Amino acid sequence: MVRFAQFLPSPHLVPQLAPPPEVVGIARTLEAAGFETWCVGGAVRDALLGLPNEDWDLATAAPPPEVRRLFRRTVPVGVEFGTVGVLDNHGVMHEVTTFRCDVDTDGRHAVVRFGASLDEDLARRDFTINAIAYSPSRNEIRDPFGGQADLAAGVVRAVGIAHDRMREDRLRALRGIRFASRFSFDIEADTWQAILDSVPALAQLSAERVKQELEKTMEQVASPSDSIGRWTSSGAMRTLAPLVDAALAGDTGQDMMAALDCVLPPRGLRRERSDARVRLRLALLVLALPRAEAALALRSLRFSNADVAWAAELADRWARVRPLIERSLAGQDIPSDAEVRRWVAQMGRSRTPSVLRAAAAVWAGRRCRGLSAPSSGAVQSLYRRAIRTAYRDPVEVADLALDGADLQRAGVQPGPAVGRMLVYLLERVLDDPSLNRVDALLAAVQDASSAYTPDARSQ
Repeated sequence: MVRFAQFLPSPHLVPQLAPPPEVVGIARTLEAAGFETWCVGGAVRDALLGLPNEDWDLATAAPPPEVRRLFRRTVPVGVEFGTVGVLDNHGVMHEVTTFRCDVDTDGRHAVVRFGASLDEDLARRDFTINAIAYSPSRNEIRDPFGGQADLAAGVVRAVGIAHDRMREDRLRALRGIRFASRFSFDIEADTWQAILDSVPALAQLSAERVKQELEKTMEQVASPSDSIGRWTSSGAMRTLAPLVDAALAGDTGQDMMAALDCVLPPRGLRRERSDARVRLRLALLVLALPRAEAALALRSLRFSNADVAWAAELADRWARVRPLIERSLAGQDIPSDAEVRRWVAQMGRSRTPSVLRAAAAVWAGRRCRGLSAPSSGAVQSLYRRAIRTAYRDPVEVADLALDGADLQRAGVQPGPAVGRMLVYLLERVLDDPSLNRVDALLAAVQDASSAYTPDARSQ
């Protein structure tokens, strides 16, 4: 048996290019069968930049049936386009794609021809920095379009004629923006002009593809405001998501743009924390919209019903509490416990952490812009107090020591009067949680009932 380690690249030649042993083994198997094989794509680019990337893809002269014959465990992830997923011994899938070139494209779908050379395959790629190939067996880099020079210069440049590349796949305009923001690169002049010229045609893109690009931007880019700023300045946002474009206009929109960069990063590498950060960043795009418009904006981009409902509710709760909290924190006095309980009641127990994380990001963004906002210390203190309050104190009607049936037994008429009385009792308890006892609440009911006039009861 041949050990994968034998095929790792020579460290003194190309030290930063060291594909995982499993990837090297796949390349070796294909080449042993007589098929030229190269590592391609984002992993090669990221390795040359010194960045981690575990998603190594390969391009090969082997047609899909041969790839499937050579490996025991494969997945036909896109056989019609020449791509077969090969599962390694750890169950990790690596995409192996046959050399190909485009025959025809409508900006969304391409008709490809197999049997192309490596250089032809690289010529169909979007940007020079993504058109670099590496051969583990030869320890050789193939870079026919100057991708390494553009990496060194910090430039995103289309392969060949920029307008042709944008016409072949309209998503490339958004991908180019994402790459530039992710790596803090400039976009080469002809490439940027091609992006601007392609904006009217972006309407051809499916909402699902646009959604995926937004999600990748929020996940991969440290300062998403740069990407979203290019979306808006180019007109892409107006074409793809007009409600979001409107939400990001004006001073309030600038607050939300700055807030994108201030969402606290996840601690460690836990996937769920990273997902939560992406979700909150996406919600910030519509946080300034009324609830119904926020829901419509995200629904038009095919976000899930759960994500739409969560973001719309977040926008609604934020609109309720923002002026209250900002007015209070603008003074020198520390908010009272009763104030904090009322804010938590407005936000909702389960939504308090998300609303305050969004608030912290918005206020941090305002401070970065030199505008007035609650201090980071005041925000951190409020967050700690609000979380304790949310899970310790009664802040919802359901937390009261009695319910509607108890009120009816105490003489409150069935119907709306019960609901009004429960809200009244919650107000009393928000002021003083020690009143949340059956005897104290019933006494409050009697006090309230005796204070009502007959006319008031009938209204």
